Amino acid sequence: MPLLEDIQQILAQGLAKLQDAAEADAMEAWRIKYLGTKGAVKAAMQRLKEVPRDRKRAAGQAANELKNALTEAFERRLAAISATGGGSKKARGPAIDVTLPGRRRRIGHTHIITQTINEICEIFARMGFAVATGPEVEDEHHNFGALNIPLSHPARDPLDNFYINPEVMLRSQTSTVQIRTMESTNPPVRIISPGRVYRPDTVDATHSFMFHQVEGLFVDEAVTMADLKTCLDQFCKTYFGRDVATCFRPSFFPFTEPSAEVDIEFHRPDSTRYWVELGGCGMVDPNVLETVGYDTEKYTGFAFGLGIERMIMRKHHIPDIRLLFESDTRFLHQF
Repeated sequence: MPLLEDIQQILAQGLAKLQDAAEADAMEAWRIKYLGTKGAVKAAMQRLKEVPRDRKRAAGQAANELKNALTEAFERRLAAISATGGGSKKARGPAIDVTLPGRRRRIGHTHIITQTINEICEIFARMGFAVATGPEVEDEHHNFGALNIPLSHPARDPLDNFYINPEVMLRSQTSTVQIRTMESTNPPVRIISPGRVYRPDTVDATHSFMFHQVEGLFVDEAVTMADLKTCLDQFCKTYFGRDVATCFRPSFFPFTEPSAEVDIEFHRPDSTRYWVELGGCGMVDPNVLETVGYDTEKYTGFAFGLGIERMIMRKHHIPDIRLLFESDTRFLHQF
């Protein structure tokens, strides 16, 4: 049969069978038979090479019209079936019961660590503290030297720090920010600096090689240890609850003198009490103030460093620090 007559027959047959297709499965079968890669239209296109040259143009035009006509008819028929709710039972699915209550979608929220940092910043903001930040990749001067930590101090041990080269490292404490702040700011200074710090600790239920600290610094005239104790006591009562007691134990840090460890008292369900270390604090050592050019005869100050994960674990009774970093949504959605 000549190609032009064959094209007319394919068109008539295709349009007739298309009207008989009433479900999605039948429509797909029709599409494959006529418009698929091995369908009737494709076969007609391939026969163009058999047509004499003087008739090739007319045959090609007819083949294109066949393809366009069947494609448009298929799309119209498919739209009509969809509009009337046609299709296979599998495609339609179950009916929607509009009387049932809606399904609440889960939405994301800030991580518990971020929530805690925001809460800490808000509490200290009420006491007049501004938020300061600094680089996580630090030089040894700001991480150790300017903080009155001598070259022989074990805190500088390469096994206890992440050194990038002999003079550059990942900061091991947020105390570096207080030095950078004092270098560029004249007293009075009242800042807190929350952020990540890095130490090569073995990961277990209470330790990680990366964790968060909040550093606090207040430098002004006539600042005393009583101001430090009042500040931290008020913070602990605001964050943990009014029934929490604080205790300051004598300690030693190269950058504060005198120095202390801050403990907080908690109550177990059986009414017994226990003490937990929260962080270190003390009066800023005069050597640190001299390093940044402050007049030690005129200014004094206090500093403190608190572990944020430790506060979260104690407040929310979390037994393992690794839960805070595993991205388990079953855990995170509790907060």
